Amino acid sequence: MQSPRIALIHATPVAIDPIVSAFKRLWPAARTTSLLEDSLAPDLAADGRLTERMTERFITLARYVRGCGADAILFTCSAFGPAIEAARAAVDVPVLKPNEAMLEEALKAGTHIGLMATFAPSIPALRQELEALATRKGVKLLIRTSAVPSALAALHDGQPSEHDRLIAAAAAEMGECEALILGQFSMASAAESIPARPGRKVLTSPASAVLRLKHVLGA
Repeated sequence: MQSPRIALIHATPVAIDPIVSAFKRLWPAARTTSLLEDSLAPDLAADGRLTERMTERFITLARYVRGCGADAILFTCSAFGPAIEAARAAVDVPVLKPNEAMLEEALKAGTHIGLMATFAPSIPALRQELEALATRKGVKLLIRTSAVPSALAALHDGQPSEHDRLIAAAAAEMGECEALILGQFSMASAAESIPARPGRKVLTSPASAVLRLKHVLGA
């Protein structure tokens, strides 16, 4: 499939540019469309958990973009793993969770994993997803986590350099790890601000997701 239509579904506007840029760089032939539903993250934060009603909303979103002609769907917010799995089962095209390709890369890098997010509710879902993947592969992990909500606030305030600086500072406090996961699409820009360390791979979601979809669709 040379020029597939990829539907990108976002819960926050700051996720849009990183993934659109990754497609332009890594798979320019793909045609991307973006659907923003920015009440998802506030509603999740208010509820404190994924509800059945929230899951139904994800199914509705997936069916909508499929009805618009999507050949594949990529959700770009990390806090909704089980809801995305339900959406995947409801449509007949590939549906990718934001971080699953990146998490597989992390397991290939090693068993000591640093997991970072700027939207704190993302961390439990990400950790659960990572641990479930490790269990299926028979791997035991040591996971350190760090939430940096101040970085997300800076990004929303139009301060991308401060966003990247705060993430890099938090990364310096994570200790030794073989893979450092930046768990949200909006964090991708901070990767270049994190000093390189021997034996540590810094992973971002957009590039991994684009390359996985390109492989899945046979491009």
